[in-house]
Formats: sequence, C-alpha cells, structure tokens
Amino acid sequence: MSKFYITTPLYYVNDKPHIGHAYTTILADVLARYHRIMGDEVHFLTGTDEHGQKVQEAAAIRKVDPKNHVDEFVVRFQELWEKLHINYDDFIRTTESRHTDRVKELLTTLYEKGEIYADEYEGLYSVSEERFVTEKEVEEGNFRQIKKLKEKNYFFRMSNYQDALIEHIESHPEFIKPETRKNEILGFLRKPLNDLCISRPKSRLSWGIEIPFDQDYVTYVWFDALLNYVTAIGWGSDETIFNKWWPVNYHLIGKDILTTHAVYWPTMLMAAGIPLPMSILAHGWWMSEKSKMSKSLGNVVNPLELIDDYGADSVRFFLMRDMVLGMDANFTLESFIKRYNADLANDYGNLVNRVTMLIQKHFDGKIPESGDYDEIDLALVAEAKTAPQSVNKLIQELKIHDALETTLSLFRKINRYLEAKAPWKSIKEDSSQGGSAATTLALATDVLRIGSQLLNPVMPEKTTAILNILGAGLIPLNETNIGLLKPGSELGEGKSPFPRITVE
Repeated sequence: MSKFYITTPLYYVNDKPHIGHAYTTILADVLARYHRIMGDEVHFLTGTDEHGQKVQEAAAIRKVDPKNHVDEFVVRFQELWEKLHINYDDFIRTTESRHTDRVKELLTTLYEKGEIYADEYEGLYSVSEERFVTEKEVEEGNFRQIKKLKEKNYFFRMSNYQDALIEHIESHPEFIKPETRKNEILGFLRKPLNDLCISRPKSRLSWGIEIPFDQDYVTYVWFDALLNYVTAIGWGSDETIFNKWWPVNYHLIGKDILTTHAVYWPTMLMAAGIPLPMSILAHGWWMSEKSKMSKSLGNVVNPLELIDDYGADSVRFFLMRDMVLGMDANFTLESFIKRYNADLANDYGNLVNRVTMLIQKHFDGKIPESGDYDEIDLALVAEAKTAPQSVNKLIQELKIHDALETTLSLFRKINRYLEAKAPWKSIKEDSSQGGSAATTLALATDVLRIGSQLLNPVMPEKTTAILNILGAGLIPLNETNIGLLKPGSELGEGKSPFPRITVE
C-alpha cells in the first residue's frame, strides 16, 4: 500500500464559494477517490484561511467578534463540500490551536536562529491582497487599493534560499506543474529576491496570530496559512503521523497563488529543515464568457445554483471534462448543457436504458447467459480490456479530461456495437440463453459496468446508482476485468439518472 497525500489551498473564509473553489476541491476529491480505489492509503486535506485584514473589516461592519464571524462563514464551505460529495479526511481552520501553536513555535525558532529580523520598510501596499507589491506588479494591474506605507516590521530572510530553490526546481522536473508555471517561477527567481515581510502592526491589524517575541505585531496571513499543510498532519506535535504523510504528493492551487506556494512556501520549509513537497500543481482559471470571473464584473458562477438545478455529479463531470490541467477554461450555461446532453444523457444514459430495458423485457430482468463470441464481440472485449489501463495511465499523468474522454469513447463503442448486432431484431428469432441477443446484451452490460466503475471517482453518486441498476453493486470498483457480471445476476430497479435537459 502506497501513501497519497493531497491538499487544496485554504480558502479565504470571507469569500463566497465560487466555481474556482469548487473546481480545485473536486479535482482533489477525484484524485483522492481514485487512489483509494487503487488501494492506496490516502489523506485529503482542505480547510479555510481565517485571519487577515478583510476578515477584521467585515466583522467590524457586522459589529461582531472576528472569531464569531469566521465561525459563521466557514459553514458555507463545509455545506458546499457536502453537497458536492467531497470526501475529505481533514478540514483545518487556521484559528485552531493545533495550527496557531505550531506557527508561534516556528516563528520563535526562526527568530532565535537569526532567520527573522526587524527593519523599517517603505513600499507600495495592496490592501486587497494584504501584501507589499512592486511597482511592476502595480503596472500589470493585478492589484487593487494600493497605498504607500512606511513602517517597522519583521522580515524572513527568504533571499538566503534563492539559489537553493532554483537548484531544486531545476533538478526536480515534477516539482512545479505544468512546465509553463515552472518556467514562470524560474524567471521570477532569476531576478533579485527580496526578503519577506511576515508581520503586521496591531495598530492596523489585530486579527491574526500574535508574534510571540513582539506582542505589538501579528503574523502576515501567508506565513500563517501556508503552514497548515504540515500542522494538520502533526508537524511539531506527532512526528510519527507527520513522517507518514509528508512530503505531500500534490499541492493543488490556482495559478494566481503560484508565487506564494512555489517561492514563499519552499523557502519557509528550507529554513525550518522540512523536506519540500513532491509536486505543486497550478491549474488555470475558469472564465465566464471568456472573461476572468470577478465580483466587479458580476460574472461569478455560483456552484450551488448549478447543483440545485442539475445535480452535483453533473457539475463534477463538467468541471473535470472541460478543463485541461494548467490551461484556462470557459464556462457558459450553454456549454454545460451541451456537454451534459451529449455525454451523459445521450452516450451514457440512453445506453443504460437501452440494455436494461431489453434485459427486463426478454430475460426476466436477469443478466443472460453468453454463447460463443464472434469477431464483433471480441473487438468490444479488447476495447474493454484496454480502457482501464489507458484511464489509469492518464490519471497518473493528471490528464483527467482525456481519461473521461477514453471512458465516454468506450460507451460510444458499446452503442456502435449494439447497432451492429441489433439485439432487438435477433431477439425476436432467438431469445434463448446463449443465443446472439443474449450474448450481445450480456457483453454490453458487462462493458457498461466497467465504464461506470471508471467514472466513479468523478461521479460517485450517479455511477453507484447505475452499477446497482446493472446488478453490479457488489463488484469492487477496482475489479475492472471483463466477465465479472455473472449470468443470472438480477438487475436493480430504476433508469438512467441523466434525463435530457430541454432548453426552451
């Protein structure tokens, strides 16, 4: 048994969950489910980032304590993950003592080692992003609410680790994915690297983890939040558990937080003497009508509305099917409905109804006995044998969209197989066990079972329902060999859970 540790970013609790949050979390869930099915021991971590200026300001507007504010708002993420069938192993909040205690301990250790020092700094500060920014970053237009600040703060000697980080990235090609993001970070690191300001004076921000060696300051939110990836698995409190799971297999992030994860985080780990992550995977953005989703443009998609209208598994399928990892993807309701009707209602759902209705009508609802296979049968058997191997390889390569296309292609081949064999015609002449129609329907149902098993990590609820309809609910999901759906197995009740969406 291998271990597989995967994380999402900690979502800022003040945000309303949107389709970008949903995408990252579903992707982590799909990979975690897949590895569990394959027999790996899995730890899937998600959670919320609960400190910082915006939380403090929002709580002040509502005239509530910041802790009460975050306790209320964190529920929005937890409820959404439940609706989306997210099966995480741990949900960490940065206000928990298992996290805050470890952050203080690391700050003290690094301060005593001389890795943290006090200095006065003057520069441009982005209130929206809660960090100092360069003039170039301001010119690029990615930051809002810019003002000039001059104040004393504490700094982490991040620049000391610049060369070591470059060397690590160049010698570990899997460390940052995709290649374009790796090259982006290497370009960033080949310019002078400043030290990192890791404190905020309480005079303008009191809602944060207090700096243990100076009670007038709190910790910068990124130096706090990033540490969740190790505090959640026992770093500093349970070394046995920590050493079991670390280093993480994948940090899943959006490309907008690449620098914090691929520069700040590794240098923090180096200073703390902790091994670096195996891989940081930065995916693209979901666009709406080809524009980046933003509150100001009013084009943020609410995943809860999609779930209520079309079901969680349909949303999970679309998000996994239509984004190539590392690239941006465009969301429109029209594209969602088109994908749903073509892949789920037609290729998959109609196929389920087609084979089960014929078996119910002509074989008393039981899987018929196959006879000898002809060339057409053997061609489908060959496809069914290679599909799980192909899907496995594509998942390992993080080509989720291609893995789904391979499975949908298998369904389309079953449909073409049925057209070629026409069991609805041959059954009128020979409805006996072992006859042509019996062989066709038994084989088609068994291959449909294999395809449904392959789709389970993406659509756990709907595929489980379909496997039960096919009489295959007791077959382990990792057993995808042909011939496991035995003659005489009774079909379950029900029909395809993917009715066609009609647009008026």
